[in-house]
Amino acid sequence: MWNGTTMPDKRVMHFWDGEHVIGQWIAKEIDGYDGISWDSYYLFGPDAKWETVPSPLVASGGTIYGEREALNKQLSTLLEK
Repeated sequence: MWNGTTMPDKRVMHFWDGEHVIGQWIAKEIDGYDGISWDSYYLFGPDAKWETVPSPLVASGGTIYGEREALNKQLSTLLEK
């Protein structure tokens, strides 16, 4: 089971990738390895564009809950801009 209400902020998007299609794509195209990216966050600033791969990446990390303090700081800095 997955609890999608853990981060109930309306700016947070929750996705379930049961077939690992997106997780494999993110691992390869953004993180640069063959595998599956899961329980991760990727922050893009206001200048980000999604061409073939979204960029520029401002910050990323995981696990989300384990990195929540860093995520909060990175989000705060991003939202100040």
